[in-house]
Amino acid sequence: MIETQIIASLLGSLAGIVLALTGAGGAIIAVPLLVFGLHLAVAEAAPIALLAVCLSAAIGALLALRQGKVRYRAAGLIAITGAIVAPGGIWLAQKIPNTPLTLVFSIVLAYVAFDMLRQSKLPNCETEDLTSRTFTKPCLLDSSNGRLVWTRPCVGALTLSGVTAGFLSGLLGVGGGFVIVPALKKVTDLQMQSILATALAIIALISATGVISATLMNTMNWSIAMPFAGGAIIGMLLVRSFANSFSAQKLQQSFAVIAICVSLGMIVKVI
Repeated sequence: MIETQIIASLLGSLAGIVLALTGAGGAIIAVPLLVFGLHLAVAEAAPIALLAVCLSAAIGALLALRQGKVRYRAAGLIAITGAIVAPGGIWLAQKIPNTPLTLVFSIVLAYVAFDMLRQSKLPNCETEDLTSRTFTKPCLLDSSNGRLVWTRPCVGALTLSGVTAGFLSGLLGVGGGFVIVPALKKVTDLQMQSILATALAIIALISATGVISATLMNTMNWSIAMPFAGGAIIGMLLVRSFANSFSAQKLQQSFAVIAICVSLGMIVKVI
């Protein structure tokens, strides 16, 4: 048991390092680490990954909140809608056999990887023509106070993002950053730093709901979850301080290649 806990903490530290280096979407690597490292089924690994994601994202979000980067009202709306559907995802994950659930996770992981690879080859989104963005996005910043203008299309777009992220969070044990970050980029004119900070807050809140639901359903293996989560926090904090010294583009491309290989490995594992 002690050996298993040591391995869990080391795997958790790797998950935390990836999260610190690649941003909100990097949390999706937590489940594969548990599947390959400790030979857990996806349904067993998902709640453990959610706990690590929840605590790591919460720390990152609190640090960003102190810097005024978190859009807490938008985060609250997306998190509430996500929290409502997350328990349903957890329940469904316990009903689906491991092989099809693993295949679904692999497909999602591959999608995230290819999307990250595509994004890394695009020009910096911060250099876009702001005028062209202003009339195409439902959630716009009010230039007078710097806050989002709440309209029906804006609320609808954010709610849909929350539902999607919440369901996938419960079903697959992912933070949902790969849904939330692109959604916020698509429907708002927030700067990237604010988008990432807000996404971390949303991930923390939705994941917390998943952790509570998994605990109530008695599907959380705490003997593995605690050292894994502890390792994730330590890994994230150690790397966070110098993560900006690396090329974001190279990190995204490297993570994408690794994620594609992991996705293929998971498919081979269950076939």
